[in-house]
Amino acid sequence: MKIIFIADFFADEIPGGGELNNEEVIFLLKETNDVLKVKSSAVSLGFLKENQNSRFIVSNFMQLHPENKAFLEKKCTYIIYEHDHKYLTNRNPARFKNFQAPKDAVINFDFYKNAKATLCQSKFHTNIVKKNLELDNIINLGGNLWDLKSLGKMKEFAKKNKKEACSIMGSPIQHKNTFGAIKYCKKENKSFELISPCPYYEFLDKISDNDTLVFFPQTPETLSRIVVEARMMNMRVITNNLVGATSEPWFELKGEILINFFENKRKEIFEIVRETLK
Repeated sequence: MKIIFIADFFADEIPGGGELNNEEVIFLLKETNDVLKVKSSAVSLGFLKENQNSRFIVSNFMQLHPENKAFLEKKCTYIIYEHDHKYLTNRNPARFKNFQAPKDAVINFDFYKNAKATLCQSKFHTNIVKKNLELDNIINLGGNLWDLKSLGKMKEFAKKNKKEACSIMGSPIQHKNTFGAIKYCKKENKSFELISPCPYYEFLDKISDNDTLVFFPQTPETLSRIVVEARMMNMRVITNNLVGATSEPWFELKGEILINFFENKRKEIFEIVRETLK
């Protein structure tokens, strides 16, 4: 198949969790398909018409022009690889009772409806999307993708002797709530270390120096890679009810057992993506 992967940004621009996951999806698809990465802001109507018979994967699409979105809806075969909550005006279902927004807060409904599938990251994520869109094309992937090198690094970090202290992700993004995690540790008299943004493997290395991750997001995390990475690196996690990973049966696993699980998960997620694109 010729597959066109559309996203606002890719991992070489923003090394966020969604972008890293997307990069691995693309890597796996490239083994047997012709895959083209295109930024949503660079998509044109002429490009879509020229590639109308291709298969499309649409990830983050906030920069996709409405005219191009409408053409995809009507003329193309596409799936949505959902990483957050682009079906709501405020993109934060936590602002509504039971995560269910009023109908006038729902946006992009037809774009989700006409997709062959919307792929979600966890049971928690899937249930929120279903509650708000009431569609039957929503699928739970039950996890994310990590490349084999990263999983190998986490196997190393899982074996470290860890300090009795808490790691806190220092993030400038408000809804990651670094302040809330610091406030909790001070209140509970827990030693903590603030891990500032740095290269990915260095970040994992520093996080895993301690035996606990503290993370209190303010927006529902569709999965939360940092939480799963902490578990893979043999850490405890103190968090709230907004983390998708905690809704999955594998969340009770940790260390090498969980890493092995996600090594196998690579094939499972790849097969789901491939099947939904047919």
